[in-house]
Amino acid sequence: QVQLVESGGGLVQPGGSLRLSCAASGITLGNYAVGWFRRAPGKAREGVACIGMSVGITYYADSAKGRFTISKDNAKNTVYLQIDNLKPEDTGVYYCTAALNCRVVSDERSDYWGQGTQVTVSS
Repeated sequence: QVQLVESGGGLVQPGGSLRLSCAASGITLGNYAVGWFRRAPGKAREGVACIGMSVGITYYADSAKGRFTISKDNAKNTVYLQIDNLKPEDTGVYYCTAALNCRVVSDERSDYWGQGTQVTVSS
């Protein structure tokens, strides 16, 4: 059974940082592209970042460039999303997803999705 489990969310003040984790079981993330999406309150889910199977291949939404960093640790079968200088508009539920490539991820046609982790940015 394939599971993606997100963790690392929480309540943080504006300007703070978080590192979200997406740990996989049942699949090897090194064989997949892995993306992060978020759903802000009252808004549609949006993709924020994706990391491909090949080393060094990453994509970011315009809203994520400069503050978000996606990385993969194949030994731990985990993908991370580092978010710096958090802003209230970053509030939402963050989901990770795994698929054949980042194009499939961006089309939201991924094979696997996690349940999400809540990020709340507030003073």
